[in-house]
Amino acid sequence: MDEAHVAAGDGAGSSDGSAAPASLAVILLVSVLVVATCGLIYELLAGTLASYLLGDSVTQFSTVIGTYLFAMGVGSWLSRHVRSGEMAVFVRVEILIAALGGWSAAGLFLLFPLVGDFRIALYALVMAIGVLVGLEIPLLIRILRHRFAFRELVSNVLTYDYVGALIASLLFPLVLVPKLGMIRTGFVFGLANVGIAIALLIALRRQERVGRDMAAALLVTASLVAGLVFADRLQRWSEVAFYNEPVIYARSTPYQRIVLTRQGGDLRLYLNGNLQFSSRDEYRYHEALVWPVLGRVAAPRHVLILGGGDGLAAREVLRDSRVGHVTLVDLDPEMAHLFRDTPQLARLNAGALGSARLTMVNADAFRWVRTQSRQFDAIIVDFPDPTEFSLGKLYTESFYREVARLLAPAGVMTVQSTSPLIAPRSYWTVASTLEAAGLNARGYHAYIPSFGEWGFTMAAHAPIGDAVRLPANLRFLTSASERAMFDFPPDMARRPAPVNRLDNQALVRSFAEEWGRYEG
Repeated sequence: MDEAHVAAGDGAGSSDGSAAPASLAVILLVSVLVVATCGLIYELLAGTLASYLLGDSVTQFSTVIGTYLFAMGVGSWLSRHVRSGEMAVFVRVEILIAALGGWSAAGLFLLFPLVGDFRIALYALVMAIGVLVGLEIPLLIRILRHRFAFRELVSNVLTYDYVGALIASLLFPLVLVPKLGMIRTGFVFGLANVGIAIALLIALRRQERVGRDMAAALLVTASLVAGLVFADRLQRWSEVAFYNEPVIYARSTPYQRIVLTRQGGDLRLYLNGNLQFSSRDEYRYHEALVWPVLGRVAAPRHVLILGGGDGLAAREVLRDSRVGHVTLVDLDPEMAHLFRDTPQLARLNAGALGSARLTMVNADAFRWVRTQSRQFDAIIVDFPDPTEFSLGKLYTESFYREVARLLAPAGVMTVQSTSPLIAPRSYWTVASTLEAAGLNARGYHAYIPSFGEWGFTMAAHAPIGDAVRLPANLRFLTSASERAMFDFPPDMARRPAPVNRLDNQALVRSFAEEWGRYEG
């Protein structure tokens, strides 16, 4: 096969071609690797953003991936209607993908607080990118069909395609999200897509009229570079619009998005968009979480806190002079660094994370409890709400059985358990699950202005009585108000609720349903 045939066989070249077919084939094979990597990155970005903004990671990833794959199928089907000029079409597809995929993360962040139904924008963008990505491989196979025998062609294309998928799946969680963040990641891979288009346009410059396409590619490149340079500002604009409060700190870690806002004297912590505390009333939450437990334990010498990386629960525990040592297990080391090393935040938790009486362990609590044998006199479980399955596992019967094993015979534990008013079925599921794990459970609730009526569940090996000893200098709890927390009016009273197990994750589903109805 002569070189002129190769250049012409892609439907875009001419027989005079000064672009060496061998070098063009190399660019095209490399483009298979690049487009496969970029395509999966855009898919992962959409799924991660949907999980971050809408919650329930399994549902979001399932629907995003399903929509994306369907759209790719549509794109592959549409490729049959490209009857000539495959190279020119491929170049334009790369430019379009670069623009849409590169701006996808930034655009979705900016749109979320502005549009009425975010899902329409999300899935429209996923469909558009998926259709374009679905066009790529069929076009590349047709462009390369005169260069390789069919068997060799398919083998090469699929090999590069699968290698690109592996690269993307490893880079995304290990490097891109923790190091670049989602917005910068989108821009970087958009530049990779448009880079392929520009390389092909340069190779074809003497065979084709590439001026208009080159201008479009350079314009997209400029927009992506600008987005990359101003990524922090774009993130800040989107988060200010989302939280409607001045953002003073924001960082993505391998585990979550941490955002701190401050308005007037109120400092607020959000994890993945969900409020964790407000400095104006967090003392109510943390006194209600900690003191009903410590007040029922005769000698709480050894205390375990699961979650609570902000150190606020630890602050309350360390106020008790009977406590000899606290072990705090939290997944994200960035939380500990932030709340230990930032003076304003360290003042909020009274320097608890720097106390000699506290040991910080950065680990997955679900795995950590299985490796321990030491028992604790009191256990405080302060995880975020079960908005997704990775958090729901920390509310399961199997997890509570392991925690119960670490609870001393006379010990007491407590679990933050969402709102018994807004999500009563979810709230009482925690009690049902603790009881299924062999513990006695007793619910109580407190009014926290930032959250509304909020619930907690105590558990112990023995029945939990009313007798409690509280210090006199608490800001919220008194003996009388503590007793009142155990009274549930009819709209919050106990009702049948399932046991949350790893294989059913009933709590995650009921939590999404009940809070979804409340938030409209």
